[in-house]
Amino acid sequence: MELDELDKKILSILLRDSRTSYREIAKELNVAVGTIYNRVKKLEDSGIIQGFTVKLNYEAIGYELTTIIGIKAQGKKIREIERVISKDRHVTCVYDVTGEYDIIVIAKFRNREDMNRFVKSVLSIDGVEKTNTHVALEIVKEDFRLEP
Repeated sequence: MELDELDKKILSILLRDSRTSYREIAKELNVAVGTIYNRVKKLEDSGIIQGFTVKLNYEAIGYELTTIIGIKAQGKKIREIERVISKDRHVTCVYDVTGEYDIIVIAKFRNREDMNRFVKSVLSIDGVEKTNTHVALEIVKEDFRLEP
């Protein structure tokens, strides 16, 4: 589906604040509320909008550690390893990548003990050869909202 200018403006508003009402969006863009409803529905049906959520400050709710974990795995087991890892509640992102590692995982933990348990559980998955864990010292930017 190709986005037109109105779709992009609607998405920009929803990215700024997903609680913005259709009425508020319509007023800001000078279009009918029904138009906004239909456009958002179309964006949802096409899979462009996959849900509505909030942006959290994870440190404020006790997640002190953000990690970037590289995983080297046996080729035929990569998909299964990714599937297993993606189910863990600490994991925010799983990427199938090129380079020295086959999988990159972004995960958040309350403390070193949580992180240690997770890394050891990953190492126990059949097909995982090694991991390399980086701990973020400071989060300079963490925002998946890109303007369409």
